[in-house]
Amino acid sequence: MSLPHAILTALLEKPSSGLELTRRFDRSIGYFWPSTHQQIYRELGRLEEAGRIRALPAPGPVRGRKKEYEVLPAGREELASWVALAEDPRPVRDPLLLRMRAAAVVGAPGLVAELRRHLALHRAQLEEYLEIERRDFPPERTPTDEDRLRHLVLRGGIGLETFWTDWLVGAVGDLEGPGAPRK
Repeated sequence: MSLPHAILTALLEKPSSGLELTRRFDRSIGYFWPSTHQQIYRELGRLEEAGRIRALPAPGPVRGRKKEYEVLPAGREELASWVALAEDPRPVRDPLLLRMRAAAVVGAPGLVAELRRHLALHRAQLEEYLEIERRDFPPERTPTDEDRLRHLVLRGGIGLETFWTDWLVGAVGDLEGPGAPRK
């Protein structure tokens, strides 16, 4: 049920067309709640049908123009109710961890190479998050309450990527170190 809430959040930040919304997802919300463009467009239709958003009236001819959506009071109420819900953390469900467990039973050819590939991906994501932090949250700027919350979300992403890079470095070291199984 979180995709509609992600869309409501993005539209409350800035009314947008479906295309603008999908681009914004690719640059922000999509880092922690990825969705395909098709999923976003489908959900826009559902939210509009449910009376939570509406397409803004077009200032000129509609043909060929992108619909721009805004959140209606029912959408704001839905989002506020959802924010206030108690929800337990979800367990980690990562295919790499399951593959490592399976490798303990069937062998691990190529596992270290795959761990190194994941390490490179997590390092790249960490660097991207750190660049966003440098750009959007410079220490000399006085943050607003909204900035503080957005920065906390970004710092959560930085913490997760830091965890994965540290863990993967250790895993590769353990698998390649003394007493490591022969490849």
